[in-house]
Amino acid sequence: MEEIVLFWFRRDIRLQDNVGLYHAIQSGKKVLPVFIFDSDLLVQFPNKKDRRIPYIYKALEEVNKQLEEYNSGLTVLYHTVLQAFEQLTKTYRIHAVYTNADYEPAARKRDAAVQAFLATQSIAFYAYKDQVIFDANEVLKSDQTPYKVYTPYAKLWRSKLTEQQLFSWTVELKSAHFVAKTGTQPWPSLGELGYEVGGEQDFKPPVFDVTIIRSYTDQRDYPALDATTRLGMALRFGTVSIRACVQQALQYNETWLSQLIWREFFMAILYHYPYSARLCFKPEYEAIPWRNNEEEFEAWCKGETGYPLVDAGMRELNQTGYMHNRVRMVVASFLVKHLLIDWRWGEAYFAQQLNDYDLALNVGNWQWAAGCGCDAAPYFRVFNPTEQQKKFDKDFNYIKKWIPAYEASSYFPPMVDHKMARERALLAFKQALK
Repeated sequence: MEEIVLFWFRRDIRLQDNVGLYHAIQSGKKVLPVFIFDSDLLVQFPNKKDRRIPYIYKALEEVNKQLEEYNSGLTVLYHTVLQAFEQLTKTYRIHAVYTNADYEPAARKRDAAVQAFLATQSIAFYAYKDQVIFDANEVLKSDQTPYKVYTPYAKLWRSKLTEQQLFSWTVELKSAHFVAKTGTQPWPSLGELGYEVGGEQDFKPPVFDVTIIRSYTDQRDYPALDATTRLGMALRFGTVSIRACVQQALQYNETWLSQLIWREFFMAILYHYPYSARLCFKPEYEAIPWRNNEEEFEAWCKGETGYPLVDAGMRELNQTGYMHNRVRMVVASFLVKHLLIDWRWGEAYFAQQLNDYDLALNVGNWQWAAGCGCDAAPYFRVFNPTEQQKKFDKDFNYIKKWIPAYEASSYFPPMVDHKMARERALLAFKQALK
């Protein structure tokens, strides 16, 4: 049996500008491309209408279609990861496994277990930096400790950026690079994975809209405008490379580049402080006396708070799996400050609903909203949903899109008074942080 190498797709579902795949091909051995639907992971996302799984599935089909041009194909398995590798090592004579690094705590634990298993089979395991420009240990303070504040992190990030980090790891593909397609086993269907086919989030190859990128600074805060890149999902699942995004940002818009740096900052925070996935980054904030009223939480989830901007945002999320970034800040602030509901409740709800859900970014942004994260500003930032609406949706265009029957005179009253809620939140935080 011919000795091969295996490339394991994860958050990098593309053949172009893929660092790990590049190195697998450079090994000189034929490459077996593999994707594993991890049964341990999917059980955490029980909604049969989850839009992300059909998106991933369609993206994999696109990769498979491209591989067929080289007389090859993608092997797709549905097991626990270790079961999948036990099966693969019995089926093929594998010299090494190539993949791209994943920095989340659970992913690091999973990869350590895979590497340990492969070692028992004398199979090497290589993981490469692909989903970030700089990994968590490349942008550190002079004393080699991690940054806890964005601004100095971003300054050093920018100063370190060279053409080397933006190199496109694209290789001219040939049939000789890949294991030839034979009578391989059929893919598990979406139904077998436990999900329904959803049309709304069908995969479309990501494209850069230069017009949107150019006007991003001026228009990104207005939710009624189609003025954001909508590349969050593509970045999350790696159907576009971060290097290509940064190239575009450098060319067309500094503000968008700042957002891409925020992404890496939050990833670095989670890497260095994995406890922050479930605990406040600032431990003293664990003393906040959350009210955690379940009826109020349910009203927030449904978009029935009586604040039209908050309600429109939640309805957009529930109907599409997407929410405009400005509105995300408003609805998150409303939950933790107006209702005094634990940020973890909101983070968990977003985890189930957001198409572009990413643990590091979701946790980082929710803790930012709650004031308990790695933010230089104190806790007393409280967004006023009415003022935010006047500033960013003054003609109610966004609100009426998601609440078609909206009329200010007949809309149900706010579930909580802003002034009272703000004072209650500030008092609760102040007393807890004495």
